[in-house]
Amino acid sequence: MRPRYADLFRRMRDPDPVAADAAFDAVLFDRAGALPDLIECFQKSRKDPLLRFLCVQLLGFSESPDALPVLLDALDDKHEMVRAEACRSLEDLAHPSAISHLEARLDDIDEEVRVAAAEALLAVRGGGREAG
Repeated sequence: MRPRYADLFRRMRDPDPVAADAAFDAVLFDRAGALPDLIECFQKSRKDPLLRFLCVQLLGFSESPDALPVLLDALDDKHEMVRAEACRSLEDLAHPSAISHLEARLDDIDEEVRVAAAEALLAVRGGGREAG
C-alpha cells in the first residue's frame, strides 16, 4: 500500500471527526487513483469493521468495475453495516452481474441489509433511478 493512502486510512479512524472526514474526503477526491489501495485496505482490515465499511463506501464511489469483486465479497461480511453498505455501493456501480448476489441478500438476517439489497436491485435493474 502506498504511504499516502496508508496514512489517510489511519486518519479516517481518528477520534477527531474533522480529521477523519478530511482523510475520507482526500481519498474520495482521488478515488480512481486510490482503487488498488482501497482494495488492499479492505482486505487487510478484517478486524476493523468501520474501516471496511469506509472502504466499501469509497469503492462504490469509484465508478470502477474493478471494485466489483471486493464489493461482492463484502456482501458476506460478518458485520451487517458492511453488508448493507456493499449493497448500496453495488447500487452505485449498477453492474448487472451483481443482481444474483444482491438477490441472495434479500434473505439476510439483518433488516437493514435486506432493505439495502431490495433498493439496490431496483436500481440495478433500471427501475430505481429517476431521470434527471
